[in-house]
Amino acid sequence: MISEASPTLAHNSKQPECRSHLQSIQDTLDIVNGKWKIAIIGALSFGRRRFMELQREIDGIGAKMLSKELQELEMNELVLRTVHDTRPVTVVYELTEYGETLQPIIKEMASWGTQHRKRIMSKE
Repeated sequence: MISEASPTLAHNSKQPECRSHLQSIQDTLDIVNGKWKIAIIGALSFGRRRFMELQREIDGIGAKMLSKELQELEMNELVLRTVHDTRPVTVVYELTEYGETLQPIIKEMASWGTQHRKRIMSKE
């Protein structure tokens, strides 16, 4: 007979919750995965940017990759692309209201990264 205090029962009772938690994490990673999407979202968190401004701000990203990543972010409703009828045509990117919901995550990642860098650098 298994008692309520049994580790097996406790483990099994949390298994659906754990699976749901991990699935939610995977869903998030599927949207923001890759080397560049978080950086693009981070850059856009400071306001609207034109394509070339983004490319200059994000070290190492090529035009083709930036274009691809922006298209995927736009498709997932995180980034808004606006074409202005100017000469030459101006294209501006910004976070959507939905994209703004990632701000707490991005800020926490930046904060953690700053602390981690300090921790690792202090060991050298």
